[in-house]
Amino acid sequence: MNKQLRVVTSLLLFFLLMGNSWAQGVLKGRVIDAENLSLPGANVLLKGTNYGTITDQKGDFYFANLPAGPYEVTVSYLGYGQLTKNVEIRDGQTSTLNFKMDESELEAAEFIVFGDRLKGQAKALTQQKNNANITNIVSSDQIGRFPDANVGDALKRIPGITMQNDQGEARNIIIRGMAPQLNSVTLNGERIPSAEGDNRNIQMDLIPSDMIQTIEVNKAVLPNMDADAIGGSVNLVTRQAPNSLRVSGTAASGINLLSNKPIWTGAVILGDRFLNDKLGVIFSGSYNNHNFGSDNVEAVWYDSDNGVVLEEFDIREYRVQRVRRSATLALDYEIAPNHTLFLSGMYNHRDDWENRFRMRVSRLDDSFDDGDFSQISPNVYETTGRVEFQTKGGLDNGRIKAARLEDQRVYNITGGGKHLFNKLQMDWNLTYAKASEERPNERYASYRSSGQDVRVDLSNPRFPLAILRNPADNLGIGFNGLSEQYGYTFDQDLNSRLDFKLPYSDKGILQFGLRYRGKKKERDNNFFEYEPLDEDAFGATLGAVPNIDYSDPNYLAGSQYAVGRFMDPKFLGGLDLTNGGLFEESDVLEEYAPGNYNATENITAAYVMADHQLNSKLSAIAGLRIEHTAIDYTGNIFDIDNETIAPVSGDQSYTNFLPGLHFKYDPTANTVIRLAWTNTIARPNYFDLVPYAAFSIEDEELERGNPNLKAATAMNFDLMAEQYYENLGLLSFGGFYKDIDNFVYTITTQGFSDPQFGEDLQYSRPENGGTASVYGLEASFQRQFFKNFGLYLNYTFTQSSTTGIEDRENEDLQLPGTAEHMFNASLSYENKRLVVRLSLNYASDYLDELGGEGFEDRFYDEQTFLDVNASYAITPKWRIFAEGNNLTNQPLRYYQGIQARTMQAEYYNARFNFGLKFDLFE
Repeated sequence: MNKQLRVVTSLLLFFLLMGNSWAQGVLKGRVIDAENLSLPGANVLLKGTNYGTITDQKGDFYFANLPAGPYEVTVSYLGYGQLTKNVEIRDGQTSTLNFKMDESELEAAEFIVFGDRLKGQAKALTQQKNNANITNIVSSDQIGRFPDANVGDALKRIPGITMQNDQGEARNIIIRGMAPQLNSVTLNGERIPSAEGDNRNIQMDLIPSDMIQTIEVNKAVLPNMDADAIGGSVNLVTRQAPNSLRVSGTAASGINLLSNKPIWTGAVILGDRFLNDKLGVIFSGSYNNHNFGSDNVEAVWYDSDNGVVLEEFDIREYRVQRVRRSATLALDYEIAPNHTLFLSGMYNHRDDWENRFRMRVSRLDDSFDDGDFSQISPNVYETTGRVEFQTKGGLDNGRIKAARLEDQRVYNITGGGKHLFNKLQMDWNLTYAKASEERPNERYASYRSSGQDVRVDLSNPRFPLAILRNPADNLGIGFNGLSEQYGYTFDQDLNSRLDFKLPYSDKGILQFGLRYRGKKKERDNNFFEYEPLDEDAFGATLGAVPNIDYSDPNYLAGSQYAVGRFMDPKFLGGLDLTNGGLFEESDVLEEYAPGNYNATENITAAYVMADHQLNSKLSAIAGLRIEHTAIDYTGNIFDIDNETIAPVSGDQSYTNFLPGLHFKYDPTANTVIRLAWTNTIARPNYFDLVPYAAFSIEDEELERGNPNLKAATAMNFDLMAEQYYENLGLLSFGGFYKDIDNFVYTITTQGFSDPQFGEDLQYSRPENGGTASVYGLEASFQRQFFKNFGLYLNYTFTQSSTTGIEDRENEDLQLPGTAEHMFNASLSYENKRLVVRLSLNYASDYLDELGGEGFEDRFYDEQTFLDVNASYAITPKWRIFAEGNNLTNQPLRYYQGIQARTMQAEYYNARFNFGLKFDLFE
């Protein structure tokens, strides 16, 4: 890394000393609207020449190496028409020409754009239209059109994207049927580290939507982008310093209908320019405090000798408080004409306090296999099973609050520069980023007894039930265990990049650059059990300790799910487990030793690409990216029977050559046809690569990592046709095909023999599959009609197939994560003061995880969300709003094997927010 810093510094000094030694002229400028807001993606042309470009996120553009003479410069923007100005270019000098797209330019369109919301749509569509590759763009103003609190909920409105939910918020992203680990998420072009302990997934519910200026979904990546994006790459662009003073904010409150507790939200944005506009500063802050929860049932189904029955069943109640705090700061400074330095940082901190109360009935397979049951009505049985009541909480202090605290933090800081040396542009940056998750003093207390009389109701397999026949027996369940654990995971990145652009003619630009990404990831957990020295004094039964009845007649999954009584989490949190006179402590290595690991990953990359205008309508980008990956891992081999640990290490390195070709054809000014051939990769999850092993000779079980896993690679073909409308509309249709090699899946083999760990083992591990093909169609339509109404529709159809899955070679299996149908619809009404929008989001069911056979496959069920929001402008700068989410009370649902067989159903209910927004500017 020090060597790279020296190279970057030397190159920077070299080009600064050269100054304007080339004898050609430079034209630069900025495009803004009537409110001094930058207009990214504007099309800038020099009439009568082949020169053309688009503005960046700050609205800036430049032309280098221009011959001296007069030029006529035209700027066009969807919904704003176009402006033309004249400029004189002189050798060795930089000329500046700025454009303000005044609202009066809208008069010629079929309607007048009202307010920031449709202006946001104009920004998004213009950037999407003028981008070189296939993208979907969502601006911050567009995000505000939907009632989406976090980035994940905003992303699910985009064609080809569905989200996996957690606690009622969109968390993991699936792009075009590609599972979360096959996609990448970046912040201002830099990969966001993951706080997840075993994978590369980015928790999208960590980042508030109001902290982001633009969401870019790159579905066909360019050679100058990181290649780990088989499904696509989501780039979150933070706010840029404004062109004048700007102060805006949000204050809101609401209610969650499950918890019936208030929601508190606040956000502020402050920005301005100083020192004769050389220094730009912007600060954004956001706060959200949400008390909520979920009603959850979970089932494990079993194909017994007496039919398909339950092996295990849970009723769970979650009570959660989530506090999300975020802040960004960005500065840019023009140190000299054509030379700008910037510094930006983002900090996200989310605390989740969670209490979970779980009633579990298990070991039902033994009873049904042995015929030890009686059928009291069709598909309703009485039998015996093991029943457990578990309280999940934490230490009772001011920070942890007698609940499991999940403290997640992600932050980054980036410094860099943009330099123009007449003909050559050089961009560079250095980034430090870290994600962490800490779970301190997490406690569990369980009461469990076998041989309990239970009732099993399978009359409706969508709503299965296993519960104590006599609810009063709950308090007689005996003490089972008490534990406390500590978990800490961090993922740290140190990144750098150096990019150059060099025009080689008036029709083409050569781009080339270098990239380094150094990563360190570590998981360090522990787990201790505590045995009361006097169990009778502590509480031999559940009824002998402070307890609370958490049964709810309005339980969202159904009133039949009476969860029962549990140890009071306040009592659990107040126990002095460190007192050796009360508890005996034991270290339970089996619970954490196999999962602890550390890994380092170093990626070095180089690319070259040419962007060439073949004629007035057709352009092409051709390039090659090379990425070299080197990873080192350290894990543990754990003998469960003898409780011994042996460290084990592994390493791997490989190089990928990734060519790409993009064509963009513009038959008319507002019609675009794109064709792309790209090659991408997806590196395996960290923990899958760790050479750990956990084995038990007595239980004949072996679980291990696979350090020989290969990165999945994909060859991708994309075709997209887009028709844009000046009055802010889009009609698009396209298709895609992905040919994937070496995708990773998890498999369990029975009767496996291993020379080190024994024979006749149940062996679980990740493996590379053979090939997978994914293909689909996308269609999108946006249009304003009848002057005040707007319609937003998109649909994605996806199909997939796989080969090379061990023991299932003859089955036609989908690639996990491939939802066949995805659909978004939104109907809006907008005038100068009032905005009302109704939004629908639908995704069909899909395979989520492969089992050893079809009966064990897990599927993520279809989901339909209905949301509504409205706002009213009291004045042009002050607006009140109201919004409602999840009006359909859509549960998170998994099913096992067939759709009728519920594996998990978790309900969250609706939530509503009301508040005030203001936007003050000069």
